[in-house]
Amino acid sequence: NRGAHVKNGKPYFLNGETLYRVDRSVDSEGEEVFTDVEIGTIPGDSRVSMADNGKQLMVLVPDGDGYIIDETAGTPFQVISDLDFKANGNPQYVVFIDSYFVCSTDSKKFIRSNSNDGNNWNALNFYTAESDPDDIVGLEVYKNKLYVLGSEVTEEFYNNAGVFQRTGFFIDKGLYARFSTISTSDSFMWIGGGTNESPAIWTLNGNTPVKISNTAIEAALQKFSFEQIQHAFSYSYAQSGAYFVGFSLPTKTFEYNTVTGRWNERKSQIVNTKGVTETIRWRVNSLVTAYNRVLVGDSQDGRIGSVEIDTYTEYGSEIIRVFSTQPISSDSKVMIISQLEATLEAGVGNEDAEDPQIRMQISKDGKTFNDELSRSIGEVGQYQRRAIWRNLGRFPRMCVIRFIMSDPVKPVFLKLTANIRIGNGGN
Repeated sequence: NRGAHVKNGKPYFLNGETLYRVDRSVDSEGEEVFTDVEIGTIPGDSRVSMADNGKQLMVLVPDGDGYIIDETAGTPFQVISDLDFKANGNPQYVVFIDSYFVCSTDSKKFIRSNSNDGNNWNALNFYTAESDPDDIVGLEVYKNKLYVLGSEVTEEFYNNAGVFQRTGFFIDKGLYARFSTISTSDSFMWIGGGTNESPAIWTLNGNTPVKISNTAIEAALQKFSFEQIQHAFSYSYAQSGAYFVGFSLPTKTFEYNTVTGRWNERKSQIVNTKGVTETIRWRVNSLVTAYNRVLVGDSQDGRIGSVEIDTYTEYGSEIIRVFSTQPISSDSKVMIISQLEATLEAGVGNEDAEDPQIRMQISKDGKTFNDELSRSIGEVGQYQRRAIWRNLGRFPRMCVIRFIMSDPVKPVFLKLTANIRIGNGGN
């Protein structure tokens, strides 16, 4: 999958070199039926950007061609043939604002189309970001303003009767990955930084860039090469009252919950071409919301999936959930843990996992963990089932406790309690 977009409620996915539209209907029994409609061929294998004006959908291949899809036109699929489209350099990224398609280019310029017509361009309708002579990496539309994100500086523009003018506002943080900008509920986020800064994840809070990545995320970003960072992309979705923003890199996917302010990492398990089970970054390559569903394009085989809150497998494979406590200590005094209890929603067993388990590991140094100790979460109807571990031993300075769940059941972890004796006395 190379990208996805929703126009007028209908999702479009570019899988391989074929652009599809996914239509939905309801059969005579009230069941949903999804149909993929082949739209046209878009050569290449690189990620694309998409934008629409309600009628036309524009698909842009970086350093390649632009395509206009308009199912109401006599020719519903067209390559942009206007020579002025590439008169100011090769278009790289497209957004839509105030009736105009706007594209960044590889010549430190950005261009706009004619009003509500992505097939027609004028070579004179180009603009430059002038607060800093850096390259334009990407674009973002926020509160009806156009943000031009360079490699070191981001500058704000507004539309004045078809002419994009500077507002005078800019921030000294640039964009490192063209596809990493993402709109959120009341802001936008991106992977970037300032001059001579290491990569971090930022959000715009009013007129101030605020770093939301923590030291662990930034340490992980630092391990990627510049070229790998450039291949990062972002996504966002809302589900069950929570709002998630994800940043996917070649080997890792980090996800941020804007409600709780917490980060998690998402991974997938696949069977590779050698028949070996392999853990990779989350296999999703694009994500859109349509038909009251969160639909995703797959990086492995182009399947279109749906993120469901009550589905506990991923394309039929188990989902392994791992979480751990912070180091538990008491001024580096000796601790003895006589009992540990994990309170979960019990009795969630089903026909796929009649007696689901939670596994616990414990570490004295935060590096090496002992063997897994399993406890039942409860078969169907065993709502009073308790997961208790006893006589866990002596810990000279500290301990870290890790839990693992992989059965395809509802995972609700409520709290953790322990009986701990510190030093020579007290619980």
